[in-house]
Amino acid sequence: MVAYDLHPDYLSTKHALELTGVDLVGVQHHHAHIASCLADNEEAGRVIGVAFDGTGYGEDGTIWGGEFLIADLTGFERAGHLAAVPMPGGAAAIRQPWRMAAAYLDAAFGGEPPAGLAVQARNADRWPQVVTLAQRGINAPATSSAGRLFDAVAALLGVRDAINYEGQAAIELEQWADPAERGAYPAGLSAGPGPVQVYGTDLVRAAAEDLLAGTPPAAVAARFHGGVAEVIVRGCERLRERSGLATVALSGGVFQNRLLLGLVMDGLAAAGFRVLTHTRVPPNDGGISLGQAVVAAARDRDGRW
Repeated sequence: MVAYDLHPDYLSTKHALELTGVDLVGVQHHHAHIASCLADNEEAGRVIGVAFDGTGYGEDGTIWGGEFLIADLTGFERAGHLAAVPMPGGAAAIRQPWRMAAAYLDAAFGGEPPAGLAVQARNADRWPQVVTLAQRGINAPATSSAGRLFDAVAALLGVRDAINYEGQAAIELEQWADPAERGAYPAGLSAGPGPVQVYGTDLVRAAAEDLLAGTPPAAVAARFHGGVAEVIVRGCERLRERSGLATVALSGGVFQNRLLLGLVMDGLAAAGFRVLTHTRVPPNDGGISLGQAVVAAARDRDGRW
């Protein structure tokens, strides 16, 4: 039996699909994250799984990464996610976080972001073209990635416009955050019976307005972290109302952020949740293979592959 990620362009996936004489089990990336957390805690589910990372191939063909799942070891339901925004330039938006700032600001302010933002001035020569890509959906795949939201705010604050390694902007944004700041930006949740959507644009709008009002970037960075943590808790509360579940599993590379992880754990505990985190297996993609393996094994036991 061979488990593999659903992304069709991964070399490991291509290799798996070329194998003969084996049973193949495709495992969605964020389900594997939550499964790895469950295995780390010797749990089988069913839980509310919060999988926040940079990139994962979604079942709808878009780029996921800010996911709320109802999951056990054999399967999952996508119960919520960050509202999708375009990634102008595709992979270039990962290497150049200012592109995500352009996309998020365009979405947050209805195409008319306020004047005076330094990130726009620093990238003025390319800003209009990148915004056009985002607006027209040309080479701008939709993403619900939490990593790209952190990138956008990092560029907005001036942490960095380009990165040298994956996650650099988000890592440095955490380091900028004022540990004494207790504020949190509000973010809306969608209404209705479908998957809960979290509006990251609300966080970007609030951060931009604070910057223009003269708020120190360190305070803005802290309030952004607080806002992400609060909306995660509120999203889990919404899903508890729907599902009756009171255990939350946290996984994905974004939860390597100790500031965010601490805020989320405290908030969930205060709201009456039992919280599962990684202790023996890393929350980032270092734990993905374990998650794939336990999903494949669970489906084999249940005859679901």
